[in-house]
Amino acid sequence: MRIALLCRSPQLYSHQRLIEAARARGHEIATINHLRCTIDIASARPKIHYQGRVLERPDAVIPRIGASVTFFGTAVVRQFEMMRVYCVNESVAIARSRDKLRSLQLLSRKGIGLPVTVFAHRTSNAAEIVGLAGGAPVVIKLLEGTQGVGVVLGETPMAAESIIQAFGGVNTNILVQEYIKEAKGEDIRCIVVGDKVVASMKRKGGEGEFRSNLHRGGSARAEKITPQERTTAISAARAMGLNVCGVDMLRSNHGPVVMEVNSSPGLEGVEQATGVDVAGKIIAFIEKNAEPGKTRTRGTG
Repeated sequence: MRIALLCRSPQLYSHQRLIEAARARGHEIATINHLRCTIDIASARPKIHYQGRVLERPDAVIPRIGASVTFFGTAVVRQFEMMRVYCVNESVAIARSRDKLRSLQLLSRKGIGLPVTVFAHRTSNAAEIVGLAGGAPVVIKLLEGTQGVGVVLGETPMAAESIIQAFGGVNTNILVQEYIKEAKGEDIRCIVVGDKVVASMKRKGGEGEFRSNLHRGGSARAEKITPQERTTAISAARAMGLNVCGVDMLRSNHGPVVMEVNSSPGLEGVEQATGVDVAGKIIAFIEKNAEPGKTRTRGTG
């Protein structure tokens, strides 16, 4: 099978592991920098040009689209869909998961546990916003932030209101969420492949840090999850329409609450913490679902 890995940095651990896993199972895999693709829309037969030539149609695509280039990256994925190529995660699902507000609204509609969340643009009523989120302490997030960037804890009403007003000064959209104190700076990341949680780990923030992101100095270890947490992770992936994703949850007094669904989860932390060959499971999923030469009729909207 011929697989295309869409990524900008082939040297990253996650991408190297996907390449190794694909080759170990006898597949051809090529890395494609999606930002260097040119989309031929006008042609009767949709094509993608890359490095001065028409890109040969692969049997499957693994999109690893960075958050900062979601718009163009999903356009490239959509073009592959127009070419009837199997995409592990479809363009609509990737875009859906990258929009924090939309993803929370979709999860809410499916009845999936969430922290109390308030979305706002006008910040002149900061006290009301904090009150709607359940009162301080609250977590205040920039809508466009990733890897813990743009996430601030407002520990007191005055601090929370000041942060909200400061964000308002740069004319941005914000999310204000209840602070799950009982989580104690820890979260659970589940890797979902298909309809299964294939690996799960507990992440803990560094000393004095309420964010558990490994990029911010957090630590991780393998974690056994409950049946309810497993069901929540799988349901969240389905709500987003993602075949492969990371689902981040907190353990609250009223059950698991989903914080984020990541369409391009890093593999290094979870593979090292759990010893699970996540990359191999992703390739096995592709083998099962992408038949070489098969004509695709999946959604391209």
